[in-house]
Amino acid sequence: MILIPFTLNRRHVRLGTIALAFIFVIINLVLYCNSSSKAQIIDKVGSFTNEHKITLTDMINDGQIRNFKNSTTVKSKDILSFIRPSFANKGQRPKACFVTLVKNSEFDGIVKSIRNVQKKFNSQFKYDWIFLNDEEFTEEFKLGITNEISSVVKFGLIPKEHWSYPEYIDQSKAAETRKDMARVIYGSSESYRHMCRYQSGFFWRHPLLDDYDWYWRVEPDIKLYCDTNYDVFQWMQDHEKVYGFTLTMYENKKTINTLWNTTVDFFDNHPEYISSDNLMEFISNDQGHTYNLCHFWSNFEIANLNLWRSPQYQEYFDYLDHAGGFFYERWGDAPIHSIAASLLLPKDKIHHFADIGYRHKPNDNCPIDTKVWEENNCECNPEKDFTFHKYGCGTQFYDAAGIAKPKGWETHRG
Repeated sequence: MILIPFTLNRRHVRLGTIALAFIFVIINLVLYCNSSSKAQIIDKVGSFTNEHKITLTDMINDGQIRNFKNSTTVKSKDILSFIRPSFANKGQRPKACFVTLVKNSEFDGIVKSIRNVQKKFNSQFKYDWIFLNDEEFTEEFKLGITNEISSVVKFGLIPKEHWSYPEYIDQSKAAETRKDMARVIYGSSESYRHMCRYQSGFFWRHPLLDDYDWYWRVEPDIKLYCDTNYDVFQWMQDHEKVYGFTLTMYENKKTINTLWNTTVDFFDNHPEYISSDNLMEFISNDQGHTYNLCHFWSNFEIANLNLWRSPQYQEYFDYLDHAGGFFYERWGDAPIHSIAASLLLPKDKIHHFADIGYRHKPNDNCPIDTKVWEENNCECNPEKDFTFHKYGCGTQFYDAAGIAKPKGWETHRG
């Protein structure tokens, strides 16, 4: 036998690598020819192409998902695992506060609201109250507010980066939008857009809220009609509810032309975030193909802050924010909160406070249950309750949530 000396060099290594790569390609071609479906190829090769991508809409069309639920292939990342620790304090006072976004110029309006909320609820339960402003509060404002509240009061300045244009927004395009939408309510307002963006993605990030799990949003010139003699925060905590509302209605379609398509794009990429027992039927009449414009009116919210702090919601907001609809259209925080809560949460985590009489001009939430109305000394007219009005979305909510409507609801259709 003749031995031929052989020295391994870089050229040999390169040739060997090329040969192995060629063999790998041949093997995968054989697999492709012998595979019964593209899905098998995806599993074997370990990559997706655009051709193979299955969208959430496709899955609805071919029956894999009904109302974004009951899919055997899409498993939800449980958002409740992020929220659930705040339920652990059952039977005890929760970490809760009132939150108000207000300007110095709105002093008279917010004082009216404070006096009413204190009288109807908070003089008994004495929860903290946090006031936020994009400008410094004046000393006169702070003194006047503090004199109205018997519990802890905190005043916070909103960071400039939370109330300004992000670098990816074309401000010239945003200015043109405001000009084009001048005839739409708040359509020409720059500050309103910053407010909606802030309420959608930032209020819960303010350091003053770090110590709380629950909040009740209060705005200037609202009114509570009824005495609330139970701790609503503890009720939410003990019954493991996450989002509470009083009024629902339809959004102005002109303000959110691309919101639903942007939402669908996001959840196409994150179908695992959608609750398996969601409230899709509240926000869509056709299994998610289109948005029916229904939303919870967010000027009243009693909710868990950890819903917005969750990675799922933060990713959703960030996706919307980069799409630019807050400035290139006039996306409101109400439809965004409503869509997120309806898709991310199980339906039984969302609660209608039918017993809390509430007014935000021009609509009323007034108990139509005579016993509730009498026991809580309500000052409103049940005939003006907006819950089941034909221009509201209360009927859709009760049907979607599987909740029985109160006796006589049909007479309140308006």
